[in-house]
Amino acid sequence: MHAAVLHAFGQPTPGTIAEPEPTPDAVVVEVLAAGLNHVDLLKASGTFYTGPPALPSVVGSDGVGRDPAGRVVYFDQSIAPFGSFAERTLVPAASTIEVDTDVDPVILAALGNAGLAAHTALQWRAQLQPGETVVVLGATGVVGRLVIQVARLLGAQRVVAAGRDPEGLVRATELGADDVVRLDDADGLADALAGGDVIVDLLWGPAATAALTHAAHRVRLIQMGQLAAVHTPLAAPLVRSHAVDIRGHAVFQVPYDIRASAYRWIAQNAAEGQLVIDTEQIGIHDIEAAWRRQAAGTHGVKQVVVPD
Repeated sequence: MHAAVLHAFGQPTPGTIAEPEPTPDAVVVEVLAAGLNHVDLLKASGTFYTGPPALPSVVGSDGVGRDPAGRVVYFDQSIAPFGSFAERTLVPAASTIEVDTDVDPVILAALGNAGLAAHTALQWRAQLQPGETVVVLGATGVVGRLVIQVARLLGAQRVVAAGRDPEGLVRATELGADDVVRLDDADGLADALAGGDVIVDLLWGPAATAALTHAAHRVRLIQMGQLAAVHTPLAAPLVRSHAVDIRGHAVFQVPYDIRASAYRWIAQNAAEGQLVIDTEQIGIHDIEAAWRRQAAGTHGVKQVVVPD
């Protein structure tokens, strides 16, 4: 079958791989659409903290497809060497999430990993309370835009979007951000970030330090990405004086029942027009160019792979 195959750590290429076969505990899912995530690039590099993938193997972490019973399901686990960028994949039978909505599979796939990251970061990891202020570091990207919308739907009183892309910050306002601030605007940074109860951090580096410096006492920082830096200067007195609570977050660590509930919430809100996402549909044959675009930054547009 056609698939995006990783033969060496780095970048996959269009190719073929043997068909998956079902087992007593795993089912073959016909893939309808699968989002290209930044974590896919990290995994393919062979340096991701979960360990290197098998070689050769199919890339892709999650997707939407049809199970053997004909149901549309979301899946975020595939059994090696199979992944979601293929015509079919092999997934644990107990891990699929049935999708009871008529939303386009491309949108459902786009909202998968990114939507779950946004929702579980805020509700499960941060335990966001109605009326709190949420600061989004990296608000102009795909996940950041979803964090803005999810925070609003979960009852945040104020949402601050921080980023570097001026056009992306305009879009952040359209999606519900109360205030926007450019990370290179030293004069406006302190006022915009003041009083944040929850910081969703997709950047790390100096931006995280700046946000913590101006945040509310007992701020919860949810660390989700390192798009700006792997390390950040963080003084011990700052952590103590603000009673900072830094919580690392990755979707795959979230229990299945919480992921399932979150994804159904996401799908329902998408069906009602409460969650929107900009997408670009690509075929497996274009995976190399799409991979390079993902590495360079897609300016808030989610690339979704649809089998050729």
